[in-house]
Amino acid sequence: MHDTATTFLELGAVLFVLGVLGHLASRFSVSPIPLYLVAGLAFGHGGLVPLGASEEFIEIGAELGVILLLLTLGLEYTAEELLYGLRRQASAGVLDLTVNAVPGVVAALVLGWGPLAAVVMGGVTAISSSGIIAKVLGDLGRIGNRETPVVLSVLVLEDLAMAAYLPVLTALLAHHTLARGSLTVAVALGALVAVLYIALRHSEKVTLLVYSARSDRNDEVLLLRSLGLTMFVAGVAQRMQVSAAVGAFLVGIALSGPVAVGAREVLTPLRDLFAAVFFVVFGLQTDPAQIPAALPAASLLAVSGVITKVATGWWAARRAGIASMGRYRAGAALVARGEFSIVIAGLAVAAGVNAKLGPLAACYVLLMAVLGPLAARFVEPTVRTFRRWSQTRRRSGPTVTGDV
Repeated sequence: MHDTATTFLELGAVLFVLGVLGHLASRFSVSPIPLYLVAGLAFGHGGLVPLGASEEFIEIGAELGVILLLLTLGLEYTAEELLYGLRRQASAGVLDLTVNAVPGVVAALVLGWGPLAAVVMGGVTAISSSGIIAKVLGDLGRIGNRETPVVLSVLVLEDLAMAAYLPVLTALLAHHTLARGSLTVAVALGALVAVLYIALRHSEKVTLLVYSARSDRNDEVLLLRSLGLTMFVAGVAQRMQVSAAVGAFLVGIALSGPVAVGAREVLTPLRDLFAAVFFVVFGLQTDPAQIPAALPAASLLAVSGVITKVATGWWAARRAGIASMGRYRAGAALVARGEFSIVIAGLAVAAGVNAKLGPLAACYVLLMAVLGPLAARFVEPTVRTFRRWSQTRRRSGPTVTGDV
């Protein structure tokens, strides 16, 4: 009874504080994500008020938050739109992964951590956070923007690449043979192709599993079925070494018609609740005492990460024929790093690759998780201000004096 009461007290305090922070963010028209992350630092190990009884529940809620974020994002688009975007942005996805992995690889080699740590850090710096980006796009009202399908295509390509990267990394960390590592990758890719095929070819049948216009007219039924199917597919995907977020996204893609609209309505409150918990967990996993030592290297990686993501996002949007401002919005939207980076670093730390890798990755992700929403929010006023300054400077350029 005492443990249950403590859990309720801690959860109540956390959720109430998050509500206050969300209110402050809305008053100043900014994303609440940075405030949620700072709250996580305050509630985490080494923070002002460390949690105990409710930490396990919060971590499970965080995983559910990622799944719901990607599910509701997938509900906005059809399978045909996804396939078209993937075909158009394949080269952009390859460029994005390559350019953004380089800073992490270079950092590990310069620090003398060895090639295995370089492979890990390359993954940490390359992959954007689908969860954070989905939340930011929703908060800023940009789901319907022309550049948003480009951003989603790049994110999906990154997640597909993770389906191959994670099994390879796991095999390397466990020192598996080439044959066993290849089998793991083959199983993961096969499961991913199967889920994608079902989403593309059998969308109507998947929709009938969740909702039937003749017999189901109850929001409760729609909520339970859609959430249950999503969690089941996410669990199967994770068992097959594929991202649970990818599985949830594909379920959202597979649901079409009125059921997609209804599912968004009933799932939105749950998504907002558990998404806030998801961002708090980032802070919970970071010991504030470890930040000062890792901050210099993490700051350099963060600067390079912002530049490379904005550049690759801008290039991808340009190839899709997006106007200039949309290109900058696409680049800024991709800045945030998050859940995948933490997972990758956690695997390396558990395998004993390098004791300093964990704090550096945590500090880097925390910086990028804060910079990402801020970059997305302020990219338009920044670009406009710079353009006005450039035009004013050109108009008042150097004058020529003297006799003619």
